[in-house]
Amino acid sequence: MTQPLRILWLKTGPLHPLDTGGKLRTYHMLRELSREHRVTYLSLCPPDTDRKTLAAASEYSAEQIWIPWHETPKRTARFFAELATNFIFSSLPYAIAKYRSAGMETAIRDQDASSRYDLIICDFLTPAVNLFAGTRHPVTPTLLFQHNVESLIVQRTHDISHGSRRAYFRAQWQRMRRFEKLSCEKCNGVVAVSDADCNILRSEMGLQNVLGSVPTGVDIDYFANTGGSRTPRSMVFLGSMDWMPNIDGAQWFASEIWPKIKAAIPDATVTIVGRRPGPEIKKLAADDPAIRVTGTVDDVRPYLSEAELMIVPLRVGGGTRIKIFEGMAAGVPVLSTRVGAEGLSVTDGENIALADAPEDFAQKAIDLLSQSERRLSLADNGCRLVREKFSWSAVTKVFSNYCEQIASKPQPRE
Repeated sequence: MTQPLRILWLKTGPLHPLDTGGKLRTYHMLRELSREHRVTYLSLCPPDTDRKTLAAASEYSAEQIWIPWHETPKRTARFFAELATNFIFSSLPYAIAKYRSAGMETAIRDQDASSRYDLIICDFLTPAVNLFAGTRHPVTPTLLFQHNVESLIVQRTHDISHGSRRAYFRAQWQRMRRFEKLSCEKCNGVVAVSDADCNILRSEMGLQNVLGSVPTGVDIDYFANTGGSRTPRSMVFLGSMDWMPNIDGAQWFASEIWPKIKAAIPDATVTIVGRRPGPEIKKLAADDPAIRVTGTVDDVRPYLSEAELMIVPLRVGGGTRIKIFEGMAAGVPVLSTRVGAEGLSVTDGENIALADAPEDFAQKAIDLLSQSERRLSLADNGCRLVREKFSWSAVTKVFSNYCEQIASKPQPRE
């Protein structure tokens, strides 16, 4: 690198509180990037955002541009009306259309025209609805940072749905795929978070501008030596409980897997840790005192330190799971479905346990909860893996190289 890059970073909300995997990945990578480059953070911002949250943005960017924006609360009459209107009249999937903002579109256009930047980074697919509004192309080189293949998540949701829900998600999947492919094509480069996602973008969408992947990282020192003693036969599930794949995973675990574990280990417990649990998640705890639902927590480490096993029972998802590496860094053995661990450089039986069928998942949970030596071996190997290969500093160097590549030598758009 000959000189620091001037980066315009596009986002659809402040990063604090750091309560999702996507926020954590962006936060740590931006902090590392900001050591060498100058980052301007341009983002949508709910009107009730407190000053402390806005001030915290100085931790990861030199300058901030906030665009007022209001998200309709889920499960309200207005929310369902918006879903229906979108389904009937829009060509965009609702998960993208809700982020359309004339204010953000104008701010991006003005910043792009100012010649102040060497690179625009679209963080997640969602800001692209404002970056590429109409037929306009930015003058500044653009890089799309794909934390997930979004259409794959919607496709998998469609695949496990039934009736009218299945029909709804089929339409959303088709719209998401069209929007995702077009947005990727408009960027000078695309970076994913796993080789698996890169392959999907190249082979299934035919993209020629996928630069490569950035591994998932973890704040090793933060999660190491969390202290406390393990609660015998306890499990923990971390994840934002307002995100559909986690909701589905928790319900699937409770209905298909949990009864089998309880039959073999009657005093087993599971704690579901994650923000904004809806009534369907709260009901799991109401129906069974051995299931605890915490809701939003300030610090997940106490829950990791007390658990004997982390479970990741996901059937839907994409990208990579930061929480798996967090569990490993905290010394907790991890049991996941293959979808849950997709994109991570892990090995079944060595540093993680993998199972997909409910019977297999339950049996591996039973075995791990019953065999301390096996748990310790899995935990030690997992901790060693993340310590040696997946610090945020190492991960961000890979991403920084992609940034410099696009900024210094823009690729032609299709």
